[in-house]
Amino acid sequence: MKYSSPLVFAAFAAMTAFSAPMVAHADLLEEIKERGVFNVGTEARFPPFEFIEDGEIVGYSADIMAELMKELPGVELNRIDLPFQGILPGLEAEQFDYIVTSLTLTAERYDRYAMSLPIADSTMSIMTTTSTDDISVPADIAGHVIGTQAGSAHLEALTAYTATLDSPVEIKTYVDYNEAYADLAAGRIAGVANSLPNLLDAQAKRPELFAVVDGTFGPQKFYTWAGRKDDTSASLTAFMNDGIARLQADGTLDALQVKWFGGAMTLPEGPLLRPAE
Repeated sequence: MKYSSPLVFAAFAAMTAFSAPMVAHADLLEEIKERGVFNVGTEARFPPFEFIEDGEIVGYSADIMAELMKELPGVELNRIDLPFQGILPGLEAEQFDYIVTSLTLTAERYDRYAMSLPIADSTMSIMTTTSTDDISVPADIAGHVIGTQAGSAHLEALTAYTATLDSPVEIKTYVDYNEAYADLAAGRIAGVANSLPNLLDAQAKRPELFAVVDGTFGPQKFYTWAGRKDDTSASLTAFMNDGIARLQADGTLDALQVKWFGGAMTLPEGPLLRPAE
């Protein structure tokens, strides 16, 4: 599986250097088959969903894509690794065909993009350190400095939640969560707000240092992928959703969740519904 590094954003302009040139086509799925390359944007710094190991992008999403690509024989998957803040703009600018990175489903994104069926739960929680004794549930972050990712739905959820607390919360934002975890480990912030599955993964990797608090905050949310909401992309959107639905129905998603998260998640079935917020 091929991917491109985000070390320079010029990778956008240089896409033809690592993939077959795009050909104007009224049907994106047919164009991908003709091209022989499926270009997807991703952020490979979001374990256990997408991360780099031994020079390859691996994780839960990578395993799902390996299953879906079986339905596209002769097509190569090219994953373009970018900072999260460039993912949605890159899709809109048609720098790649589809987003295969974890996007929290929101009403705004539902209206603007062709969001996929849910692939995982993304309900929010808080992680502190094992030495922290004054934050045991999410509401205890009042009066503390909490980190999260810039430009993310997590930032929006944290901002909305902290507005309901008795004391203000200082929110510090980061390009990616590895930076936030480093600051948490160094004691520069009191906690990190992220989806519960991601935090549990971080805790499992450093149980002597990190501790996820009891409970979640905000409404239940789900991770999805996304395509462009236009007639040209409709065939690709349908292909991705049909594939995800098939993997959910035959138990493959459950098995991959056990592999990467330690247990299966309950995901909504049927057509994707617009969330309330």
